[in-house]
Amino acid sequence: MKYQAKKNAIVLLADGTIFHGKAVANKQGTAFGEVCFNTGMTGYQEIFTDPSYFGQLMVTTNAHIGNYGTNVDEVESESVKIAGLICRNFSYTYSRELADKSLEDFLEESALFAVSDVDTRALVSYIRDNGAMNAAISTELDNIEGLKKKLAEMPSMEGLELASKVSTSEPYFFGEANATYKIAALDIGIKKNILRNLAKRDAYIKVFPYNSTFEEMGAFNADAYFISNGPGDPEPLTDAIACAKKMIASDRPVFGICLGHQVIALANGVSTYKMHNGHRGINHPIMNLQTGKGEITSQNHGFAISREDTEANTDLEITHLHLNDKTVAGIQMKEKDVFSVQYHPEASAGPHDAEYLFDKFFGMIKSSSTQPV
Repeated sequence: MKYQAKKNAIVLLADGTIFHGKAVANKQGTAFGEVCFNTGMTGYQEIFTDPSYFGQLMVTTNAHIGNYGTNVDEVESESVKIAGLICRNFSYTYSRELADKSLEDFLEESALFAVSDVDTRALVSYIRDNGAMNAAISTELDNIEGLKKKLAEMPSMEGLELASKVSTSEPYFFGEANATYKIAALDIGIKKNILRNLAKRDAYIKVFPYNSTFEEMGAFNADAYFISNGPGDPEPLTDAIACAKKMIASDRPVFGICLGHQVIALANGVSTYKMHNGHRGINHPIMNLQTGKGEITSQNHGFAISREDTEANTDLEITHLHLNDKTVAGIQMKEKDVFSVQYHPEASAGPHDAEYLFDKFFGMIKSSSTQPV
């Protein structure tokens, strides 16, 4: 970027609160979405391409964004999924040898509008106190009333089905066709690093669209089923919930991550709810109740499952708890090889404390005595 006077921009929250900033690369524009924040020190490229963030304006709490550039191999999907970026300091230059382009060029190619020079500490503090809400970022400083009107017309994330916006439209394969194990994965916003973690454990994966039936998935004759992460409210995903019920009834191992965790809970009659501001970062503390050990985890979710409903369900046990607020972070069925977690064991970026969960899944597959269905 050639250095010149930066265009003024604003962050306008649904309640009318305004934070001021500057347009990255002096672009003019406006973007709408639910404002949320991520506390990770690294991994911004993975965050921007994570399907779970679809429709959200991302506030990065790390003071410098863009300083290590981007790399073509460090994406979680084929395109940027966030609705817009809000940061403190945007780095137009980068210093990492492995980078292939600047973040400015990366965002330019994705036509993503971004705002920098925002007091992100104040903004995040406000979101923590007042909760996640819809917002706009814009250079239309003379049209604030018009922006407020559009914000008022935006639907809430609660009740919003978004898996259809990010799921594959057609089934596809990932991994080596001659692998030892076959896994049928329901894509409600799947991350590439999840597929990499399954494939490197000698699995061939067929990825199915969000609204696939169990009969369609079952025709692959898989050894096990996987339900992915994804964006939006889990309750409108009636097709996925119905499919999950039949996965469970098939007596094959089933593993769910994040939104998949919530779908498995709903399939077991456990309700979900929208959190005040969610969990998003790579340093969230979890207690494994089965081992008594703590884990530092990568998380990205704005909904959670009811702890009260889970504790009352005789078919389920709580396996993991979030230590900050005691929300349910993992469950397992007592009589079936079905389990799920609310966080990301593939951790890209993030700690690898929870990667053992993939090994647990494959341990179930290896010990399963029934035949594929």
